[in-house]
Amino acid sequence: MTQSTFAEIGGVLRAHQRIAVLGHVRPDGDALGSQLALALSLQQLGKDVTVWNEDGLLEKYDFLPGGERLTKPPGSPQDFDVAIALDTATQSRLGTAGEAVRSARTWINVDHHPSNPGYGDLVYIDPVSPATGQILFELIQSEKFPMDAAIAENLFVAISTDTGSFQYPKTTARTFEIGAELLRWGVDVGRISQLLYENYPRRRTELLRELLGTMRFEANGKIACFGLSLKVAADLKVKPEDNEGLIDHLRAIHGVIVAVFFEELADGKVRVSMRSKSEDVDVSAICQKFGGGGHKLAAGTRVRGTLAEVEQKILKAICDVIDCNS
Repeated sequence: MTQSTFAEIGGVLRAHQRIAVLGHVRPDGDALGSQLALALSLQQLGKDVTVWNEDGLLEKYDFLPGGERLTKPPGSPQDFDVAIALDTATQSRLGTAGEAVRSARTWINVDHHPSNPGYGDLVYIDPVSPATGQILFELIQSEKFPMDAAIAENLFVAISTDTGSFQYPKTTARTFEIGAELLRWGVDVGRISQLLYENYPRRRTELLRELLGTMRFEANGKIACFGLSLKVAADLKVKPEDNEGLIDHLRAIHGVIVAVFFEELADGKVRVSMRSKSEDVDVSAICQKFGGGGHKLAAGTRVRGTLAEVEQKILKAICDVIDCNS
């Protein structure tokens, strides 16, 4: 993989008119905020920009400026000059958004996941960056792309959510400097933080209550996990986005090194989310054994089988890394 420069990426974006801005399935704040920030900036450059995500704009992020531009992809593919994938570790995780791009003269891949194999014609992957939103801020600044309050708010949401509100280990002095610069562009940090972290639907708390009822510990308390069945999800009428951040309740427990959230899916697979509190336990490497990936301290995968079967396989794989007997 040859790393592209901001100048090369900026040159391609300036030189072409029809651009598709894509993000991964089950999007988080980094994916959605990054998509909208880049789309709004490119729109001000006079580009014909389409913003697609398989899941569309999630309810919890419906306050994002320009959110009405982000839609689910159509059933029939369309042609573009450039397709740019943001915050998407593997091209397949673009889902129907990727399938809806029939042809693109150039594919651009901008991401911060170390497991990203470097798909695309132009590739910029910075595994040190705590968020794709931070990379985009640097791109916009470097290439002197348009910036305004709406773009700044989307970038702030992207960075805040993927850094755990500026708390996760990869948060750097540069991250705080960028945050300060975005505030100078007009971001109201109190308002945004309340919308992000103090505005959950009641069903999410009811879901947490059910999940805590399934909580179990392994390896003398070094591993904590809980699971969500299809039946419970249906009974509570929860949306996939309601799960975001719930695993942090497990990670926050004293003595826990690895937290795992198992979610039964309708296609016969189980979605596995993993978090680690130790650099010595690389959950991305564990997830890669099951076809997934992500970051060293935060990763995921999807494994075919029942909840019980997948739990057994995954917990054994974690125990192979952690000394489960001490």
